[in-house]
Order: sequence, then structure tokens, then C-alpha cells
Amino acid sequence: MRTDDLIASLVADHPSRTQPVWLWLLAGLCAALPLSAALFMMSLGPRPDIATAMHSPFFDLKFAVTLALASVAAALSLHLSRPNAALRGWMWLFALPAGLLGIGIAADFAVPQRMTWTGRLVGSGAAACLSAIPLFSAPFLIAALLTLRKGATSHPMLLGALAGSMSAGLGAAIYAAHCMDDSPLFVATWYTLAACFVTFTGAMIGRRMLRF
Repeated sequence: MRTDDLIASLVADHPSRTQPVWLWLLAGLCAALPLSAALFMMSLGPRPDIATAMHSPFFDLKFAVTLALASVAAALSLHLSRPNAALRGWMWLFALPAGLLGIGIAADFAVPQRMTWTGRLVGSGAAACLSAIPLFSAPFLIAALLTLRKGATSHPMLLGALAGSMSAGLGAAIYAAHCMDDSPLFVATWYTLAACFVTFTGAMIGRRMLRF
């Protein structure tokens, strides 16, 4: 019997032993959400004017960008969790959250007399942003790394980085409900720095934890 035939026979004999990686990942992220939300409510909580802020397109844009980042990273993570998969031809998907952010920055500067560019950049909560996003991302990152081990990636460090980006996007979306700085330039600077830290952390852990 050829090796390929033997593998096919073994898979056919045990059709229900493994669940799809996406199902494990979804379950893990759903389990992590209450923990991250609890950390948010115990530490910061929503901004006091959130009911009014929800009518601002720049406030809403923060959620569009962060959730787009999380969605893209999740899709690429699931793709890369397969053996011998590569990201060639897929990385352009990161242009989606980046493009949304670029449009937001252009629109923000087109609004007259809002504030100076330094005010848009520095904001009032940069330090909180850099600490809170990694904190709220941590439960998602742990869940993502544990569940992505169900796959068989050939690129554990890169997969860990994608898990970090996905977790950072979800953690940033939670933090955005507290953040008083709605400028897209602020988001592009401080949210990105925090996301890079979580991505780097995921890569460092993933290179060992996700090794097949």
C-alpha cells in the first residue's frame, strides 16, 4: 500500500476525532471575551459620554479599524495553521484596516478647526492606550495560541505573530469604548504601537508553542 493510500485510510477510519481549527479558535475567543470584558470593567470602564460619542464617525472608525485587523489576522491565522501553507498573495489583506485608517486620517484633517495635528497625535491617553490594549489582548492571545496548536503550521513564529495581531485588534476594540481620543492619527500611532507589542509577544511565544 502506498503512503498516500495509508493516510487516506487512517483519516477515513477516524472521521470524527478532530474538530476544525476554526471551531477551536472561535470557542477559545468566545471563552476569552468575558475575561477581557471583566478586566475592562474592573479597570477602566466605558467613557462617560459614550452614548453621545457613538454618533461620531471618528469614534465608530476605531471599532471598524480594530475589528478589521482582528478579522484579517484571524483569517490568515487559520490559513497558516495548515501544513505547508504560506502567506504569499495573502498579505495584501492587511491593506483593509490600513486603508480605513488612512481614509479616516484624511477625513479628520479635512474637518476645519478641530485641533492641531500635535493635539490629534498626542491626545490625552497615550500611556493608558499602551498599557490597556496589551492587558485586554492577553486573554485572547492565550486562547488563540492554545487553540491554534490544533493545527499543523510550518511557520510557528509567523502564526504566533498573526495570533498576536488578532488578539491586539480585539483588545483594542474593547479599549476603544473607553478611549477619549477619537483622532485617527492617535489611533494610527498609539494603537499601532500597542498592537506591535502584542504581535511581537505572540511571535516569541508562538515560535515554541506552535511548533509542530
